[in-house]
Amino acid sequence: MNKLLYIKANAKPKGQSRTFMISEEFIKTYMENNPNDEIITLDLYAEGIKPLSPEDLDRVLGTKTEESKNDPILKYTYQFAEADKYVIAAPMWNLSFPAILKAYIDYICVAGITFRYTSEGPVGLLNDKKAVYITTRGGDYSSPRTHDLEMGERYIRTIFTFLGITHFTTIAANKLDIASTDAASIINKAIDEARKLAKDF
Repeated sequence: MNKLLYIKANAKPKGQSRTFMISEEFIKTYMENNPNDEIITLDLYAEGIKPLSPEDLDRVLGTKTEESKNDPILKYTYQFAEADKYVIAAPMWNLSFPAILKAYIDYICVAGITFRYTSEGPVGLLNDKKAVYITTRGGDYSSPRTHDLEMGERYIRTIFTFLGITHFTTIAANKLDIASTDAASIINKAIDEARKLAKDF
């Protein structure tokens, strides 16, 4: 049995979020094909994730004990480390993603739990795991002129690779806010892609 952590990072509720329209179909298909797996849904806005305070940093950087798993800050990195698979659902906001997702990443990047320092530099501890990043974007970021403006997927992929998660896939619905495009068709195409990937994820 595998444990899948479904990380949701959008202030819009499920019925209004185009990103969640895709990610929920992924989860539904995954559950149909993996009925014995455990799905843990982590809604970052419902959790009230906030930037780390100086006191939080003391706990993140301090000595870890068995009781650390119950710490209100450290529990997230232990939860992340214990998962086998990850689904991250976040829209593009201002060329990246909602700030709450970056705050969460600061919670889970903890030396000794998700990565460690060696004489040759940091090494990720989460090998043999897989992740999918599901996102929606208003514009087109596939052309040479705009490609480098997209910083959300690139950052998530980089930080997951840093943690040892190299099996990483992105499902992106682009051009949703361009007047001449059929947004519904683009969403449906992304949903089809999500369903197909979920069957073998």
